[in-house]
Parts: sequence; C-alpha cells; structure tokens
Amino acid sequence: MSSGFGIVELINGPVVKGTGMADFKVNEMVTVGERQLIGEVVSLQEDIATVQVYEETEGLSAGEHITSTGAPLSLSLGPGMLSNMFDGIQRPLKKIQEISADFIPEGIGLLSLDEEKLWEVKVTAEVGMTLSAGMVYATVQETESILHKIMVPPSIKGTVVTVNPSGEYKLNDTIIVLELANGETMNLTLVQKWPVRRPRPISKRVPIYKPLVTGQRVIDTFFPIAKGGTVGLPGGFGTGKTVTQHQLAKWSDADIIVYIGCGERGNEMTNVLEEFPALIDPRTNRPLMERTILIANTSNMPVAAREASIYTGITMAEYFRDMGYDVAIMADSTSRWAEALREISGRLEEMPAEEGYPAYLPSRLAQFYERAGCVETLGGDEASVTIIGAVSPAGGDFSEPVTENTKRFVSAFLALDKKLAYARHYPSINYLTSYSSYVSILENWYSENVAPDMLSLRAKMVRLLQEEEKLNEIVQLVGEDVLPNDQCLVLEIARTIKKGFLQQNALHKDDTYVSLEKQYKMLHVIDDLYENALKCVKMGIPLSTIRKEQVFEDVVKMKYDIPNDHIELLDELRGRIVSDYDALMKKYQ
Repeated sequence: MSSGFGIVELINGPVVKGTGMADFKVNEMVTVGERQLIGEVVSLQEDIATVQVYEETEGLSAGEHITSTGAPLSLSLGPGMLSNMFDGIQRPLKKIQEISADFIPEGIGLLSLDEEKLWEVKVTAEVGMTLSAGMVYATVQETESILHKIMVPPSIKGTVVTVNPSGEYKLNDTIIVLELANGETMNLTLVQKWPVRRPRPISKRVPIYKPLVTGQRVIDTFFPIAKGGTVGLPGGFGTGKTVTQHQLAKWSDADIIVYIGCGERGNEMTNVLEEFPALIDPRTNRPLMERTILIANTSNMPVAAREASIYTGITMAEYFRDMGYDVAIMADSTSRWAEALREISGRLEEMPAEEGYPAYLPSRLAQFYERAGCVETLGGDEASVTIIGAVSPAGGDFSEPVTENTKRFVSAFLALDKKLAYARHYPSINYLTSYSSYVSILENWYSENVAPDMLSLRAKMVRLLQEEEKLNEIVQLVGEDVLPNDQCLVLEIARTIKKGFLQQNALHKDDTYVSLEKQYKMLHVIDDLYENALKCVKMGIPLSTIRKEQVFEDVVKMKYDIPNDHIELLDELRGRIVSDYDALMKKYQ
C-alpha cells in the first residue's frame, strides 16, 4: 500500500475502520471514499485506523479509498468570519445553500471562507521590520463595527523583505514576505490555518478583575459573570436557556459574539438564524451580526460534526481574542455535544461510564472550559474569552453527569428553575441554588465603578431571600398569620425583590437592558422600603396598614415606570418612601 492511502474495511454510522494506514497520524484529517467525505483519524493500531466522518456515510462501501490530507482538522482564520453562518466544521451555510437549497450534500468538500472576495487592506508593515508571532502587519475593516487585524501566525518570526502596497486583495494573496532566521522566506497572506483541538498560544494569563456586563439584573447584581470567566447555564425543557443566551448575546459588553447551536432542534436554530440578522446592536445601532459568528449544527446533522462544532467555535473565539477583543462564546447546548461523544464512543466500542457517557467526559469538558480566560496576547494586548455553556439535563435532573461535571469546571452556575418558568418568572434563574464565585473577585471593580456598598446591598437582599425560604416552610405548615410582623415583612419584601428586581421582561423597551447604575439605585429603593417599613413594624403599626401604602406597588412597577434615561426618578421614589412612612409613623405616635 502506497503512503497516503488506506482501504475502507468496516462502516458503522459515522465511524469507519480502514486498513493499510500505518503512515497516518492521530487527529489527521482525511477524505473517505469516492465522494471524498471529510473525516478525522481518532485511533491507530498498527496499520488499522478508526476514522470519525463528519458527513453522512450512507452509500459508502468497503474497499473505497481513505486519503490523507497531511494536516489535522484545521480552520481558515481571516476576514469573512464575522456576519457569517457556518456548520460544525466551518463550512459556510449560505454558500452551501447556493449549491443545494434544502440539504447539505455529501462530498461537498471542505468549503470555508470566500477565497474570491476582494478585501480593502491597509498594510502597516515596512521593509526591514522584525515581526514576531501576534504582531499586526495589516488591517481590514471587516464590518463597520470590527477592525480585523491580520497577525503573524504563532511561532513565526522574521524580517520583512517585501511589502505589497495597501489595496484590494483576496484571502490567499501575498501581503508581505518574511525572511526567517534559517534564511528561508515565507509568504504571509490574509488567512492562517489553525488546528481546532489545539489552544492558541498566549503571552500569559491575567487575573480576572472586571465583569461581563449583561444588563440582566439577576446576573449583574446577584450572580455576576467575569470577562474571561466560565458559566454553566443548566435548565430543563422550556426554562428559557436559549432566550437567556440571546439576551446575553445581544446586551453583554463583549466585542465579539460566537454562538454555537450544538445539536439543538432545527426549528429553534432556524429562529436563531432568522432573528440574529434582524437584531440591532444597541452599542452601534448597526446589525448585531456585524460582530457575531453563528455556528449551526442541528440535531439531524452528522453527529461527529456536532462533536467538532464546540472546538470550531472556541478556536474562532481565540483568534479574535488574539486581536485584543473581548469575546463571549455561547454554547447551546453542551449536553447535545456530550450525547455526540456518547454515540461516537459507543460505536468505537469504548467502555461506558455513568449513564453510558465515555469515561473521558470530565476531561473533555475541562479542556473546553479551560480555554476561557483573561490573557495578555502575543501582541501585548489584554483580551478575554468568556464561555457560557448551556446544559440540557434530561427531565431537569441536575444530578446527571454532564451537569455535575460542568459544575466542577465553571465558576458561575446559573440554574434555571422549572417552577419559576411555569410561574412566568423570567429569567428563571433560581436565586437560591445559583452561585457565582466571581462576587468576591469583582468586589473592587464594583466598588470603584458603581458604588462602594453595591455588593453589601446585594448580600442583604440574598439574606432576605434565604430567610423567606425558611419562613415559607413554616407558612406551609401553620399559615402566615402565626408569624410575627417583622417576619411577615420579610415575606413581603422578598416578594418585592422577586417581582420588582429579579423578574425582567426581555420584550419591554426599558426592562430588556438595565445599566449597573440603575440596578444599584433599584436595590437602594428596595432597601429603603424595607428599612422604613421595619421602623413602622417596630412601632407596632399593623402590617396590613404598612402594606396598603402605594409605595409597595410603585416599587414593583419601577422597572417599567422609570425609563432608563431618567433614573434620577428613582431618587425621587426613595424620597417619597421616606416621607410617606415618616407621615405614617407620626400618625401613630
């Protein structure tokens, strides 16, 4: 058998075994059969190799060739990624639709970025300059929102010997020529290749210190996310995972959004593909797609490509991070990705672990989440990748393996609650079982940029909610009437926190996004309501009288009644709370 060829011997769904493949390497990309289906070598034993195929293998027969490409599964990284929609192995869906309107045809090849499109390139390098990995030698205004920086690939260093002038170029046109240390020359174009399973190198990791501001009160105030952090977003069917991720994609202050629809239902992914292009970026009033990459791999697409889609997304995110951008990656959902791992593992006849998942599920999840972080890039910029991974536990059971292992590797856990969702409380993030270990890390940032007492106010509200939970157990046994007035007040204030602060309407113009300053002022309003009502309770004023005050209703409605551009009205509301209760106390003196 000549080097570079193998023979198909066994076909088991997306898993193909070939013989005569002693010269192949693990993780090498191959083409399988006459239709040249794209695959990847996952194991080798002497001259027998196991290949996972990223396309449908229907019609493939034993005896067909397996051909080496000589490289691992890699992405083309360059202009044309933003505003685009890809499948799990970076094939552009719009281009595929031109070829085949309804389905992705087998053997279409490894299409990627448009190599014929001309880009307006501004060359910044000069002859004689020494360029090393991560340095920028040209820029392309890819969209009105994002400047695409063309960087020297990792591990490359040399002296510029030729520079082409600024102008229009295609992806594979030479921009500069470098002379390397060994005397060889290297042409640098607008595009570079990178293996999806290998993290892109950085200069060093930077300690996390600033939040990813989302405009969602329950997240920013109660369970903050850090730039460069990791977030698990578990929830059963119908709890609002996808809507929550849409809100984070639209409103978070990340520069670039990478959204991976990994194994989701086709109609749900269709909604994403239709809605995102229509969304307007609130920061620029331009289409949100100008800073977004969509990766769609629905549940009916080949299962092996679903497994690869997570790595495709994180590699794209790291590439834009290397330019100095803050990137947020939404993976919806990692449970479907884990199911793909389980299916492939079963076909590979590996020993199953808990619930049939492979024994290496925890390490694969760790490898994915560890690629997040706040870093200093090779080019000297500070940038970050934040990973927000949705989890879809069957039946909403958080004790199943994917949720349990995700919990081990993320620092913020936003548990979506079925009871809250059925009660129309959205976002249905459970305020008792969720947590964020970033609260203490971000304390200095909140103190310097919002208010010194922001997090102490938050802690007070959390204590009230926890106390309410304990009191509810007593109420269910003996009723609310037996509780003393100060404990009944805790129940009232907790309801106010839930209705007036934690619930947020994604479709309301003023409530869909709330600034940190407004969130702080809203917390203060609720705190003033509690403290002044508590003074009245201590004076012996009946709770029924305290509750009748109009301010309770006004506090619940403040999120709708007070526009985002008139948050000074919250200070007026605080003043009215004090004066109304002062008047009530004078009446009872």
